[in-house]
Amino acid sequence: MLAQKASRFTESVIRGMSVEAAKHKAVNLAQGMPDFPAPAELKAAACRAIEADVNQYAITWGSRELRHAIAEHAGWHLGLAVDPETEITVTCGSTEAMLVALMALINPGDEVILSQPFYENYWPDCVLAGATPRFVPVRPPDWRFDPDELAAAFNDKTKAIILCNPNNPTGAVATREDLEMIAALCRKWDVIAITDEIYEHIIYDGREHIALASLEGMQERTVTVGGMSKTFAVTGWRIGTMIAPKGLTHAFRQIHDYVSIGAAAPLQEAGAFAYRMPREYFARLSQDYQARRDRLCSALLEIGFDLELPHGAYYVMANIEAFGATDDVAFARHLVREVGVATVPGSSFFLDKTLGQQYIRFCFCKRDETLDLAISRLRTLKVIV
Repeated sequence: MLAQKASRFTESVIRGMSVEAAKHKAVNLAQGMPDFPAPAELKAAACRAIEADVNQYAITWGSRELRHAIAEHAGWHLGLAVDPETEITVTCGSTEAMLVALMALINPGDEVILSQPFYENYWPDCVLAGATPRFVPVRPPDWRFDPDELAAAFNDKTKAIILCNPNNPTGAVATREDLEMIAALCRKWDVIAITDEIYEHIIYDGREHIALASLEGMQERTVTVGGMSKTFAVTGWRIGTMIAPKGLTHAFRQIHDYVSIGAAAPLQEAGAFAYRMPREYFARLSQDYQARRDRLCSALLEIGFDLELPHGAYYVMANIEAFGATDDVAFARHLVREVGVATVPGSSFFLDKTLGQQYIRFCFCKRDETLDLAISRLRTLKVIV
C-alpha cells in the first residue's frame, strides 16, 4: 500500500535520541536545540506582532519586511547583492528549503553529490525528490574533500551538489581553497550548488565564513539556504530562507506554495527585527559558542574521547574506541540509559554504517550548568588500556 520510497529510510535517529533522553531523564546532547532563552528583544518583537494582529497569511514567499531584512543581512555578512523581491523565498525552516530546492531541480536520472558523513535529512530529501545520490567521503582529522575523489564524482548526470558549511555533523568550516575547488567543478559541469549555511554565524578561532555564492560565477548557480533557528536560538519557529537567482526562485516559490503555503506570519515580522539586530550580537554569539565548545571538548579529551576541535557549528564528532566500543549504536544506548547523557550514533550520518561505528556526535548548544552535568556523568566512563 505504500510507495517504495517510503520504505527506503527510517525515522530520524536524532529526534529518536531526544525521545530516549526524555524517557531516561538524560542530559540531551543529541538534538541541536538550545536550552537557553532566545533574545528577550526578539521575543518581544514576536509578541508585538501577535498583539498587532499579524496573525493571518503572509505573502506565501515571505513577508516584505523579512525579505528586505534578509537581503540587507546578505549584503553585509555574505557580500551578496540580492533582490528581495525576486531572489528570496521564506520557508518553514531550512529543512523545507532543502527539499523545495531539490523538488524544483531534479528530473529522473539526475544525480546529486553528497559528502559522507552528511546531515541525516539530505539523503531522504534526495529520495523524496527522485535524485540519485553520489557520496564522496570527507575524512578526519580536518573532514575535507579529497580534490581527486570529488572531481571523479562529477559527470554529465550531475545536477547538484549539497554542501553544509559550517558542517553538521563534523564542525568543519570550508576554506576559500575548498570552495574555489568546488566552484570550479560546478562551473565546468554546469552544476547547481545547494549550500546549507544555517550555522553561518557560529564559527570559531578567527575563521571567516565564506558564502559559495560570493565566488566568481557562482551567484547565478547557487542556492543559499539559511534560517533563524541556530543564530537566534529559535529552532521551534521554523523560519527558513532561500537565496537564489530569479529563475530558480520563481520555481522554488511555486513548489513552496503547494508544500506549506507559508511560514508563521508574526514570527516573520519578528524575523525582520532579528536580521537587523546590531552586529555586536552576531560577534558575541560566536564568542559564547566558542566558550561552550572549549568547555565540553576539553572535558571530553580528559575523559578519553579522541576528537578534533570543531571550527564551526555546535557539534563535535568524538571517537569512542578508547572505551573498547565497536558499536556506536550500542554505546549511545548505554550512554543515554546507564550514564544519563544522550548523544547521536555516528553511523546515522553515513549511508555505509560501518564508516561511522567509531563515532558519536555531541552537541554543545547548552547552558554551562547543562554541559557541566553531562561532563560529570561522562566522567564515570573508563578508558580501556
